[in-house]
Amino acid sequence: MLDTREQRLAKLLVDYSIKVRKGDIIKINTGVEAKTLVLEICRNILLKGATPKIDVDMPGFAYTYFRYAPQNVLEQFPKIAEFEAKEVAGYIGIYCNRNTKELSGTDPKKTGLRRKITKPISELQLKKDNWVIFDYPTDALAQDADMSLEEFEDFVYGACLLDYRKLDLLETKQKKILDKGKQVRIVSPNTDLRFSIAGRAGIKCLGNRNMPDGEVFIAPVETSTEGYIEYDFPGIYGGREVDGIRLVFRKGKVVKATAKKNERFLHQMLEIDRGAKYLGEFGWGDNFGIKRFVKQILFDEKIGGTIHLALGMAYKEGGGKNDSALHWDMIKDLRKQGALFIDGKAVMKGGKFLF
Repeated sequence: MLDTREQRLAKLLVDYSIKVRKGDIIKINTGVEAKTLVLEICRNILLKGATPKIDVDMPGFAYTYFRYAPQNVLEQFPKIAEFEAKEVAGYIGIYCNRNTKELSGTDPKKTGLRRKITKPISELQLKKDNWVIFDYPTDALAQDADMSLEEFEDFVYGACLLDYRKLDLLETKQKKILDKGKQVRIVSPNTDLRFSIAGRAGIKCLGNRNMPDGEVFIAPVETSTEGYIEYDFPGIYGGREVDGIRLVFRKGKVVKATAKKNERFLHQMLEIDRGAKYLGEFGWGDNFGIKRFVKQILFDEKIGGTIHLALGMAYKEGGGKNDSALHWDMIKDLRKQGALFIDGKAVMKGGKFLF
């Protein structure tokens, strides 16, 4: 049975996030768990005179692929996916995570190699600038968040169905501060980190690419990061949780990386390529409907009163230049202790914006 919140979300994704037009071909990647939502999305697309093209994920395929794929298969470029990326007008990703630890035992060299090979496809999608992704509420995600499925559904739809016009007003102010800013400093217990944002432009995030949304981000100047940072929440990437991450930067580059759990995996990710040791993104969360960490980056980086820094790839529209197959967001919680300064002036303290 279709949840009325799914009706609202489907319309939001089609009309607002990717603005489907007559004649468009829209690719939808999904799992069977999201059947009711996806059919409603398709209905909305078809009513606009556009064509939905659905790819349904098979449970267990990712594990089977990375366990048994030989080197020549891992290195094979996906020509069909490239063709689709060029031909479709838009992309909707409805992720249906059944087992968040499915790839925890997979050799990270295999997944890292595959990311390098498929990176041109991701870049094609980013250039299209007409895509959106959403984490469908599943039992696996609810379990990771320490919630029942019903509680998690309430959490998800509460985070997504926002007044985006009101959020736009807030983020317009935030963008102006970042655009004028030159130097960022993050200070809290076990953290004192500085970097330049001079000449870079802030990017507002209002549900056009991520659902839910609520962040403003900017690309640090690549060689400017100095100092150290210790993260409060585990860094999660490819199904692996890395706890107690502490990074030390010199001239923009990570020169020391330690963790209390899965430190070896952290080091392996930093060695994917040259750009993996540099920052590609700095952002803050302003979705105050998201109040708790649920181990899903699509939600966690938007938590109001937190900041996040991504190792690796920079999104180029704000002037970022760092290139990498890695893009790993790590979250620093400033709601209890800590402050964020831009050009020596506090703009966030105790998780509250000071403007």
